[in-house]
Amino acid sequence: MNLVVSHDFALVALSILIAVAASYTALDLAGRIAGARGSARLAWLGSAAVVLGGGIWAMHFIAMLALNLGVEVSYGLGLTLLSLLLAVAATGVALWAAGRAAVGLDGILLSGIFMGLGVVGMHYTGMAAMQMPGRMSHDMIYVGAAIVLAVAASTIALWLAFRRHNVPQRLIAALALGFGIAAMHYVAMMGVTFAGHSDARDTALAASAGGIGNGALVAVVTAATFAIFVAMLLAAAYDRRFAVLSEREAGLWRESEERYRNLYRRTPLPLHSLGPDGHIAQVSDRWLSLLGYERDEVVGRPLTDFMTADSARRRREEHWPRLLETGELREAEYTLLAKDGHVLDCILSAIAEKDAAGNLTMTLCGLVDVTERRATEEALRQAQKLEAVGQLTGGIAHDFNNLLAVVLGNLELAAKRAPDDPRLRLLLGNAQQAAQRGAALTQRMLAFARRQDLKPAPVDIPELVLGMADMMRRSIGPSVRIETRFPLGLPCARVDANQLELALLNLAVNARDAMPDGGVITVAAREEIVAPPDADGVGEPGRLKPGHYFCLSISDSGSGMDAETLARATEPFFTTKGVGKGTGLGLAMVHGLAAQSGGKLGLESKAGKGTIATIYLPVAEGARSAAAPEAAVEEDGVPVGDAGAQRVLVVDDDPLVLSATGAMLEDLGCVVTEASSAREALGLLEGGATFDVVLTDQAMPGMTGVQMAAVIDERWPGLPLILGTGYAELPADAKAGMPRLGKPFSREMLRRAIAAATRKVPDNVVPMPRRG
Repeated sequence: MNLVVSHDFALVALSILIAVAASYTALDLAGRIAGARGSARLAWLGSAAVVLGGGIWAMHFIAMLALNLGVEVSYGLGLTLLSLLLAVAATGVALWAAGRAAVGLDGILLSGIFMGLGVVGMHYTGMAAMQMPGRMSHDMIYVGAAIVLAVAASTIALWLAFRRHNVPQRLIAALALGFGIAAMHYVAMMGVTFAGHSDARDTALAASAGGIGNGALVAVVTAATFAIFVAMLLAAAYDRRFAVLSEREAGLWRESEERYRNLYRRTPLPLHSLGPDGHIAQVSDRWLSLLGYERDEVVGRPLTDFMTADSARRRREEHWPRLLETGELREAEYTLLAKDGHVLDCILSAIAEKDAAGNLTMTLCGLVDVTERRATEEALRQAQKLEAVGQLTGGIAHDFNNLLAVVLGNLELAAKRAPDDPRLRLLLGNAQQAAQRGAALTQRMLAFARRQDLKPAPVDIPELVLGMADMMRRSIGPSVRIETRFPLGLPCARVDANQLELALLNLAVNARDAMPDGGVITVAAREEIVAPPDADGVGEPGRLKPGHYFCLSISDSGSGMDAETLARATEPFFTTKGVGKGTGLGLAMVHGLAAQSGGKLGLESKAGKGTIATIYLPVAEGARSAAAPEAAVEEDGVPVGDAGAQRVLVVDDDPLVLSATGAMLEDLGCVVTEASSAREALGLLEGGATFDVVLTDQAMPGMTGVQMAAVIDERWPGLPLILGTGYAELPADAKAGMPRLGKPFSREMLRRAIAAATRKVPDNVVPMPRRG
């Protein structure tokens, strides 16, 4: 006899509610499995398995209690517990398998099949635990449908468990999952047929079998349900608290990260950080602008990609091992390559960050661009070197001038007194020419040192060039043609004409040497006005002072110079010519002449395309022709004074110069008194000796010529004094307008200086009263 089946809909609703609640709580707990590690992961996994498996089991038995068969029903304890274990175990294993990092959709599906079969197993094990007077049978169609529903619901549950979802999404998923699990149960129950027994023996057996009655089952299921709801409430509370804390922490982290990123990127310093592999992880905007790259062009690349080969080698072999060993690197020097190809001299300092185990995690680095500083230091070193060479050169030339003064003076006197022997006169003439060539060399050295005795005057340069054209042609030979390009109406330049002629000859010879197979030398001129510095303080061209300049250029079509040679072209004693073919002072002399004249020497050259040398000279305003030469003096000796022969006091610490100068003055008809120091000369004056003029050297130990002149001017006013020196400029303490005689000087130069100092002339000598 089949039993009539009915349901308590309140318990049916409770079973569905339990399924939904269990699904919601399990999804919430399972969502934390992916982010946990170690024991925390196992704890979340176990909690989710117990809640979901226990919830399904509780839903099943509450649904069984909702079934009204009209007979007394109890449940076997062993099978009841076994059904609970099946549900929890199947759920736990499936969650563990589906929660692995590498699992894919096929893994989720296999886990869902396993969990679904476990749930179905739990259902039919629970059904088998029923103890009642009668028997039940199952329709396999409904069994199959229940299995499909269980597998589908389990697969969906596992797929949802490890996805991010908020509370509304989780609630919708829980409703779908809960109703799916409940549907599996009730579909399976639709396929069950219950048949009762009237047999007294069967009734007695059913009554005597040990089991759990409805009351006990209600208590157990109620406790399980209560536990599920408590777990759900705790999970929800924890979820809310955790979500708030996580969001707050995430917000603070994002804010801190953004602040750090902005601070790091926008700092005015060129900073970068490296990962443990030495590749760039972060760079500041200043770093990128310094090297000219975009951020995505450098992040992830090794720092050595932006270094020269030598710097990269030192980085790998020396500095990186030192950084790993000591954790710090200070002021390592590298040459970096910018994106546009130019090189940067940089100093890098770095600090390594390590974890508790001592492993490198990050390297914080800073760059300092010292390119301009190095260039300035190099320029300063070059300037100091040139200044030192100039000081040495000027000192040597000064001393050499003293020796040449002795040689030339004695040669002139010897030539004058020599017998009329052609052979002897030839030898003396050769000696004089050699001494004069030595004097020309000292002029070059002094020109480089900017200490030559210049006599600037308005010079008509086109006329000067045309006047020396024959001499230039003879100097450079027939294979080179000279062309001149002078526009009309050029002003005069203020320069020493003799020194300019020497400079032009030097430049012409250099141009000829650059054209061994012949060519063309072009001499041209133009005017140029240098404006005052603009708002940024930049003048043009170069360092010339604002003003009106005469530009004289000499260009050739020769071999030219490369950049390295051009940079050193004006250095003293630097030459590319063979041994014995050049002193290396030609361009240095031209450079010194231009600078001392108030201008500069500009050089333009490229290898294989010739050279252009331009001399900038200040314009002599208002002058359009060279100054008229001085009238020649016809007298052979020094004109006598009111008291007869001129009395000259000669002062020099060099006995050779003193003797030679005295001999020339005596030859000029002067009465000479010699003194080897300023103290000795002042002693002669204090002793009552009278002189018409004093000729003194400047550089003397104890007291210089200028210092002695100050004493004479104070104690013996009106006594003329001539300062003999090889330097172009008087010392700062010299009296304005003091007459000077440049060394080495000839007999004629000495005669004119003495004559000018002892008579009224419109020159720079103030008339002095004669001493009686």
